[in-house]
Amino acid sequence: MNLNELLSQNLIFTGLNSQEKDDLVKSAITREYQKGAWISHYGDVWPYLFVVERGIVTPIKESSERSLIVVELDEGEVFWGLSFFLEDAPMPVALVAKETCRISMWSHDHIKPLLLKNGQMSWELTRLMVRRMQYASEILDEFAFQPVTGRLARLLLEHFGDAVGDYVSRDMTLDEMAAHIGTTREMVCRQLYKFADEGAIQINRTEFMISDQARLEKIAGKIVG
Repeated sequence: MNLNELLSQNLIFTGLNSQEKDDLVKSAITREYQKGAWISHYGDVWPYLFVVERGIVTPIKESSERSLIVVELDEGEVFWGLSFFLEDAPMPVALVAKETCRISMWSHDHIKPLLLKNGQMSWELTRLMVRRMQYASEILDEFAFQPVTGRLARLLLEHFGDAVGDYVSRDMTLDEMAAHIGTTREMVCRQLYKFADEGAIQINRTEFMISDQARLEKIAGKIVG
């Protein structure tokens, strides 16, 4: 799908007329990144709004001990640097290409006139911000009130949902699992072995299987009993 089609399907840009969309496509700064490449670093002043044209972009929050992945941005999704709205504000997260990806981006100076002119565009961007805040609040609630065991069980159910009773390729590393649930790889490793000892999962270096879905759901807090 090309950039014009992506803009036409995104609610943020549907209020623009054909000429405005064409101008955005022509003025877009397009970049391609290989898997694992850094698009921006934590602390950068990065005043851009972008659309993912292809691949997946991962915002990552890092500390000296662990990483946290709250969301992954797929094709057609929109994201922005903090200094797109607040001058000279540093990036609160790093942006990394989870896989080979292509993004199209625009500077604050280029998009601001459209936001001031087009009320629907401003409204839809605001709605997206609110949805992201709502989602972040739910994640914080999980971290505050749900133990690591529950968070890991939920991640396994969501990511390996097709692995019930049958092996699938193990495509997440311990570090990636840890980043998704806000803990360390050592904690993930211990909990996976615990789940395996309890009969909830079977796991080896390359494959994964959910052998007792009901038990894993109970650990995740999805059912009571």
